[in-house]
Amino acid sequence: MTRAVSHPRWGNSPWAIDFQPARASMPSEADFAVVGGGFSELSAAAWLRRFAPEKTVVLFESASIGAGSSGHTGGMVLAETAAGDLPGLGDVLGGFTSILKELRVDCDLALPGVYEIGRSGGLHNSPISWSDSGLVRAVKRVPGGMINPGKMVSGLARAAEKSGAQIFENISVEEIEFTDPVCLRFSGGQIRARKVLLATNGMFLELSGLAGRGQTKFTLAVATEPLDTVQLESLGLESEKPFYTIDLPYLWGRTLRTEGIIFGGGLVHLKDWRELASLDIGSGQPAELIARLESRVRALHPVLQNVRFTNRWGGPILIANQWRPVFARHPRSPHTVVLGAFSGHGVAQSVYLGRWAAEVLCGKRSLPDWNLAEESA
Repeated sequence: MTRAVSHPRWGNSPWAIDFQPARASMPSEADFAVVGGGFSELSAAAWLRRFAPEKTVVLFESASIGAGSSGHTGGMVLAETAAGDLPGLGDVLGGFTSILKELRVDCDLALPGVYEIGRSGGLHNSPISWSDSGLVRAVKRVPGGMINPGKMVSGLARAAEKSGAQIFENISVEEIEFTDPVCLRFSGGQIRARKVLLATNGMFLELSGLAGRGQTKFTLAVATEPLDTVQLESLGLESEKPFYTIDLPYLWGRTLRTEGIIFGGGLVHLKDWRELASLDIGSGQPAELIARLESRVRALHPVLQNVRFTNRWGGPILIANQWRPVFARHPRSPHTVVLGAFSGHGVAQSVYLGRWAAEVLCGKRSLPDWNLAEESA
């Protein structure tokens, strides 16, 4: 069964999900509970069963699998965090690629490298030469690439379920009692779990303990109609390398297998993450920003002057304090790990750190020390 991943008011992304969890009875207790249904949570659920096949694993998603950040990303893969290469992070792209291979996830992964583009300097014979608040050129190539987010969500979900994890959609954890075992309460019931992973990213910040440790934003993107080979060559995108600016105003993008191009830019600033429930890209500030983005894209190059846009959408991101992802124990429970706040760099990291989180919960690995100074402040 194929399902669109777009929230009804968040537009129509190019991705679709072809996974629906098997029906199962809700247990009253579990060894591991994972809260959230995106990249990191599905990766963690699959690895928890691999590391501890005798243990029970349940995963709760408040809507449908991939309905949050993971299903609304542009699918650009980067090697480092938004704060750079943190101590002990390791080889994200290598680990990410290995995980996808081991879990047999086919998500159209391609790692041709990524162009950093800017308004000063430039590579010799830069393939990109656009007009965007000045001349924009490729200034550097960094490791990275792209995936199909819908396929990755679907593949990770199938891997988790095949490993023996139980996946429950439309279960919103509303309250947590940080006892031993931890008690998770939702409408109509509760479950006790010996270990918990909270990875709800830009939503449910009070529940996850991320309130005050990051700011929820809503980022926007559009996709164009297919372009021909000559047009892609004129734009400097025939190599299929994604791109992002290193200065403001920010712009990022990538090609699609349909030969269309995704362009993203602009942030809707929220006072409270709960505003996501009523946010509509067809009205208000989101609609204004989408229109501005489309005008900006058409002005980049003559090839794009009359281009038609086939998709318009947006999705939530959590921008962390100091740009470092949060990967730490919950302040109220040594049995609960919190993971999130990737600041828009989470496609590869979320899957990579999802496995690491499973290792932590199974007692096979320690947490990194990125957040220790912030936690003790």
